Amino acid sequence: MGRIHSYESMGLVDGPGIRFVVFFQGCTLRCMYCHNPDTWDFKKGIEISPKDLFTKVLRYKPYFGKTGGVTCSGGEPLMQPDFLMEFFKLCKEHNIHTVLDTAGVGVGNYEEILSYTDLILLDIKHVTKYGYEKITGKDMNAFQEFFKIVCKKNIPMWMRQVIVPEITDTYKYLDELKSFVKEIPNVEKIELLPYHKLGVNKYKEMNIPYKLDHIDAMSPEKMIEVKKYFYDV
Repeated sequence: MGRIHSYESMGLVDGPGIRFVVFFQGCTLRCMYCHNPDTWDFKKGIEISPKDLFTKVLRYKPYFGKTGGVTCSGGEPLMQPDFLMEFFKLCKEHNIHTVLDTAGVGVGNYEEILSYTDLILLDIKHVTKYGYEKITGKDMNAFQEFFKIVCKKNIPMWMRQVIVPEITDTYKYLDELKSFVKEIPNVEKIELLPYHKLGVNKYKEMNIPYKLDHIDAMSPEKMIEVKKYFYDV
């Protein structure tokens, strides 16, 4: 049995094509800009078996076409490795494309899970140890371990970096990010995502201090500048 926070039946932004997106419950990171603090608690969410979750997926298989499929997001899917593996295994048995949307921090046997994973959406918090710890509240060791395995297995990967004013929007950091990814052959795409404040109300409702309350959302103009520098230089 596993615990999920919610699911989206016709997702369009979490991997290729039309996707059934499962948001897992539970995460050990405490990212400064997390917009889903309601996924942190491992005891909450909906308890469900891999088979019952897969039954929900099958209803939407006709919509997946050649490129769509299932995406497991969170929270952090790797914190429920047995449940994740059994669910992905069912998907692959029925020729459904699988995407793992992860920060690379979990427990269990990564290699076995990755054998059922077609694509990884890897959430890059920060490429330096100091920056990573500042943003997540944790050290970088677990991420680095996962990253090495993914590169070794040569699994296709899309990298995602949230661009936060004063933290990851500087030219210096963008240069560091570019250096980090340029030698990795299995990276197919790098997505730069603008920092937003859509989840701030959740912090208020849950009585949790929001650490970036003093920082405004990333402006469209600044994002154009950041993308131009990162992709063109």
